[in-house]
Amino acid sequence: MRIFLAGAGGAIGRRLTPLLRAAGHQVTGTTRSADKAAALARLGAEPVVVDVFDAPALMRAVKAAAPEVVIHQLTDLAFAPGTPQYEEGLARNARLRIEGTRNLVTAAKAAGIGRVIAQSIAFIYAPGSGARVETDPLDLGAAGARKRTVDGVVALEAATLEMPEGIVLRYGLLYGPGTWTGETPHPPAVHVDAAAQAALLALTKGEHGIYNIAEDDPGLSNAKARRALGFDPRFRVKA
Repeated sequence: MRIFLAGAGGAIGRRLTPLLRAAGHQVTGTTRSADKAAALARLGAEPVVVDVFDAPALMRAVKAAAPEVVIHQLTDLAFAPGTPQYEEGLARNARLRIEGTRNLVTAAKAAGIGRVIAQSIAFIYAPGSGARVETDPLDLGAAGARKRTVDGVVALEAATLEMPEGIVLRYGLLYGPGTWTGETPHPPAVHVDAAAQAALLALTKGEHGIYNIAEDDPGLSNAKARRALGFDPRFRVKA
């Protein structure tokens, strides 16, 4: 299968590309930085340098790759929590989720692609008791920086679910190689390897809709992903 992986140089993208290649898929991987192109090639992707905010260039890149599926793993999270520029990073990431996702979905539609798999987050549900499931409301009453994040996620998910085979993966807080937290999980948590495998599984097993992708947690249910995708939060990439 031909895959257009937007954000191939990110924490999940770097783990996902080898999984896709090992499964026999062809991968066109995007990066905004020409300096990262060689690293993507070493992972097995055909690198394409493109900025998701440049809608015409993105549309040309998608059409040239002629993929069967688009996977959206784009983020803009250069600044860790607790740093002076963290809120600036949240604003940039929200813009990427809103404008970048819209550009990517528009490009997919123009190329006649029906299946788009997008990275979302599972820690913006409205407060409530018990394990949150995919049909529970998001925290639309949030304020401040959290509101900016919720607004970005709402836009990303709405755009993705416009697609005939739009699939939203709501990831827990990432940990593992290339993440802010290293090997220390913070619930609701998901290891970056398990997150990558969920995207691989969604290529062929997922149906239109939303899936929580996280480790077993009393506050968040992963039952749908386990049942429908065969998701295993214990999955790790073999060294």
